[in-house]
Amino acid sequence: MLHILQHSPFQTDLESLLRCVKHGDELLLRQDAVIAALSGTRALDLLLAAPISIYALQEDIEARGIAAQISTGIGQVSYTDFVRLTVKHEQQISW
Repeated sequence: MLHILQHSPFQTDLESLLRCVKHGDELLLRQDAVIAALSGTRALDLLLAAPISIYALQEDIEARGIAAQISTGIGQVSYTDFVRLTVKHEQQISW
């Protein structure tokens, strides 16, 4: 399943989201959710402990000027990659 998070980690219950993920799921951070990919944050620690692959939308990272602070544990993807993820996963949920 593809999980798409678009809200800031400060306005999201990440623990609830992570209780819903299963091994092999993927999570895409977009819009204000890319803040969760910042190195050294509690949100990043929670995400990296989950058994999922995590990606962040490059355009949203660049729009916020935080590219240099994004963790190397997070894959950065383009809109084309975003489309590939949606095609790959028949089931999707937005948070």
